[in-house]
Amino acid sequence: MSIRAHLTIFLVLPAALLAQGEGQSERIASLQAGIICPPETVGSAPAPGTLAGTTHIIDADPPFVSTERRVPAVLGIGFGIKATAADAAGIDNVTMVVTHPPMGKTQAQVQSFGTAVSGVSTSLTFYQFDYAYELVYGTWEMAAIKDDQTLYRVRFEVVPPQQVPELAAICGFEELLS
Repeated sequence: MSIRAHLTIFLVLPAALLAQGEGQSERIASLQAGIICPPETVGSAPAPGTLAGTTHIIDADPPFVSTERRVPAVLGIGFGIKATAADAAGIDNVTMVVTHPPMGKTQAQVQSFGTAVSGVSTSLTFYQFDYAYELVYGTWEMAAIKDDQTLYRVRFEVVPPQQVPELAAICGFEELLS
């Protein structure tokens, strides 16, 4: 195979992965997905595209307690993506689109909110289960979009906590397993 063919595969593969449902564009230098324990919040920001109407503001990114993509449906548990932009200037005005099984009174399946991806350090974007109506099992997808281009897309599977007791226990939620 020629160098040109290798280069073509290298450039086309990220777009093909995104078309299939997961992956990252060349505008993203690094990407990691996982589960977090509830971080301390310092406030909230308006997020009219969400059922709650707000998103959490945190001072420091919590570590991933697991890079598993099977998430226990437990209040307080969060899951998300840490990403870094390839350009040091970062990427502003990114729309995060979260799709999930129907939830809430309106049976919403899509929520969205604004975010940014730093080019200097990792940027965490996460979803945290704050309300009982959010605890719906099934496939959840998080996609970061800028100017109609998908920067990355990651899928998680939300499951009953009994299926992943070690993850529920990691954040101190053992009592919810009985």
